[in-house]
Amino acid sequence: MLVIDKVRQKRYTICDSNISKRGGENMPAKNPRVNVVLEKPLYNTIERLATKEGISLSTKVRDLIKEALEIEEDVALSEFAEIRERSLIKSKSLKHSEVW
Repeated sequence: MLVIDKVRQKRYTICDSNISKRGGENMPAKNPRVNVVLEKPLYNTIERLATKEGISLSTKVRDLIKEALEIEEDVALSEFAEIRERSLIKSKSLKHSEVW
């Protein structure tokens, strides 16, 4: 027996099932699905936020992921702008009145 077999793991997953009301069979999903394993405190926090806003867990997780991706994009664009700003030669740049 491996040591890992002795470790009892707890997993908290967010999963919205698309169960048909007619036959109880899974309906095809129009959007891709992701199964996420969360620590209990993180799960509880997301659950509390979703309940407070009156939305599902999956919707709240989707919104949080979108927000995180926007932040990542902002950081990347900021780094790109800093690189361009350091390479700027002011004597070659146009004045505002020359552009507009």
